[in-house]
Amino acid sequence: MARLFEYQSKKLLKQGGIPVPEGKVVSSPEQAAEAARELGRPVVLKAQVWATGRAEKGGIHFADSPEEARKAAREILAIRISGLSVEKILVEEKIDIQSEYFAGLVIDDAEKSPVMLFSSKGGTGIEEIARKHPDQVARAYVNVSKGFREYEARDLIRQTGVFGKTLTWLSRVLAKFFQVSQKYDARSAEMNPLVLASDGTVYAADCHFVVDDYAVFRHPDLGIEVAREFDRPPTELEKIAYQVEKNDHRGTFYFFQMLDEVDEKENVLGFNGAGGGGSMMSMDAVLDQGFKLANYCDTSGNPSASKVYRAAKIILSQPHIKGYFASGSGVASQEQFHSARGLTKAFKEEGLEIPAVLRLGGNFEEKAIEILHTYLKDIPGKVEGYGREDSPEFCAERMKKLITDNDFLSHKVRPLQEPEITEEVYSFQTPTGEIRINQEKCLNCSTKACIEACTQNILKLEQQKPVLAISREDTEKGKCTECLACEIFCTFHEQDAIFIHLPIKGLKEYREKVIRKQEKCSDRRK
Repeated sequence: MARLFEYQSKKLLKQGGIPVPEGKVVSSPEQAAEAARELGRPVVLKAQVWATGRAEKGGIHFADSPEEARKAAREILAIRISGLSVEKILVEEKIDIQSEYFAGLVIDDAEKSPVMLFSSKGGTGIEEIARKHPDQVARAYVNVSKGFREYEARDLIRQTGVFGKTLTWLSRVLAKFFQVSQKYDARSAEMNPLVLASDGTVYAADCHFVVDDYAVFRHPDLGIEVAREFDRPPTELEKIAYQVEKNDHRGTFYFFQMLDEVDEKENVLGFNGAGGGGSMMSMDAVLDQGFKLANYCDTSGNPSASKVYRAAKIILSQPHIKGYFASGSGVASQEQFHSARGLTKAFKEEGLEIPAVLRLGGNFEEKAIEILHTYLKDIPGKVEGYGREDSPEFCAERMKKLITDNDFLSHKVRPLQEPEITEEVYSFQTPTGEIRINQEKCLNCSTKACIEACTQNILKLEQQKPVLAISREDTEKGKCTECLACEIFCTFHEQDAIFIHLPIKGLKEYREKVIRKQEKCSDRRK
């Protein structure tokens, strides 16, 4: 699920006809002062973070003048709330509140139905309200084909002891609230507090929406960069990784950074799992050995070799990790040689210097292990491949031993590089990249085994040179599965004439920033 900030949620409510306090989003003390000046009345400044209890943590301030707003904004921007830095502040008019209420919508998966919740008490979480004041909380299941009508809202609200004009005003707001929630495919939404002001207007003083991640594509206007329910805004590397998943639906690629920065003095691993249960067991195994994890990554569901390659390149964009650990389900149905080829291409390009322990249990695991041990034996870092018979605990012990033997060498992020394109290169597009073949080198090839390695039969020989056996349109649409077999064979057995370019949007620039930071740290140590 994808979270929205308060200011984003209020924009949706306002568009749906629900009153919200007048306000403006700012990112500096000067902008806060200007916003307060424009409003021309007392204001409240609220940190825009995905965390509860902002008031107790210094994230909410009141100000009676622009200068007070400037000072308050400076204080808010300087704090961290639940470990999150504050980058935006919502400056809005202070409401003279007479009464507070709670309104929320959640999806009951068991009943396959939305549930509207209302309480005549607001300001705290619905769980606490229900525990302390159960008679002031009511719920109603909503028929999605008919919507939530005002008379149904009145019946719901009346159960909590609210009557008169207030009942009428609140019922109108709740009916519109459901319409907005349904329009934007909200998995959950709440207005807390929903307030009655002294002028008789009902305002959504605070609100939050969580949008179903499978529906994000329908709402580009929301500007959601990553359709995941994070407890914080996504990092730059997570945004880069999400584009891989978003644009390639062959298998799963989920990437989550667990550390903001990796301390070079600590034993931190890059983690690549496959499947939820097996990945959890593998994480426990390395944590029991005293490691920390820089990230959690899942490549499962029989991903293409190119997708695993991109996952490895992204994991290895994290500096100071001591090792690369891959382990998931020991009985995975996916063809493990795809993962092995993706990892082989990535590790070779990186010139990997840190050790890697790769437990690729499942279909064709013997072939996968053979690929790893055959083609990665000469890179600087020690690589060990294991299968279903080797437990996560054993593999974690091997990881610890290899890191110790490697004198706890830390990974250094390197620039992304690719061979230059020359006139001799024959190329064609694949679903997510491009295959480039130096045909002049191919004339010296003794086996022409790239043709046999291509199990999809997309290559053929023509005048002793590999060319397409099918149309370019078919390769681009997916006939070429990006299995990487032709490149792997040619690189290690023949002329190094084939290169498969698999771009990762934004990663080159990201690494450049990481490298500059590495160099600054190195200069300071000198």
